[in-house]
Amino acid sequence: MRLVRLLLLTVLSFTSVAALADDAVAVKRLTELLNQAQTITARFSQLTLDAGGTQLQESAGQMVLKRPGLFRWHTDAPMEQLLVSNGKQVWLYDPDLQQVTIQKLDQRLTHTPALLLSGDVSKIQENFEITHNEGGNVVDFILKPKAKDSLFDSLRLSFRNNTLNDMQLIDSIGQRTNILFLNVKMNQPQADSQFTFEIPAGADVIQE
Repeated sequence: MRLVRLLLLTVLSFTSVAALADDAVAVKRLTELLNQAQTITARFSQLTLDAGGTQLQESAGQMVLKRPGLFRWHTDAPMEQLLVSNGKQVWLYDPDLQQVTIQKLDQRLTHTPALLLSGDVSKIQENFEITHNEGGNVVDFILKPKAKDSLFDSLRLSFRNNTLNDMQLIDSIGQRTNILFLNVKMNQPQADSQFTFEIPAGADVIQE
């Protein structure tokens, strides 16, 4: 449920002119990198650690993203979950619980890490303060939500050789979630049908 909990952000304004200038440069660079890929497929490896570095959870799976706003994030067994968006709503399916949670893709949900990669990159600056560091073939972006009630304090998004490589989320208590992307492929045709979800017979449905 962690990926779903991250779908909760609102907006806060800037006060520093210097920060605005730095943010604009970082947004321009990040937009360039994100816009080069209209679709992305990748394997992912996810590791969550507490503030002291103790491992809390480890998982892996497959993701498919397609602009604008379409994504499919499938976590492998034994902690299997499927997160799907058709650009209008989001389904979270837990096969062990036989439970589907459905949420409307409203303004709050568009400010999330998954949709940052698949959504409207022109709106990034509305939702995050952004800085970046570029060295050699690696570019790191630090995104800090402008929301007061965000469930993560910062998001680092890294590209290697202009290709998505990894991201790290840190929450208010220091818990870190590291996601490494493997076998990344961009701009391959992706059928829209994989971004809809048919509710299995007998599954419990929670509408939020």
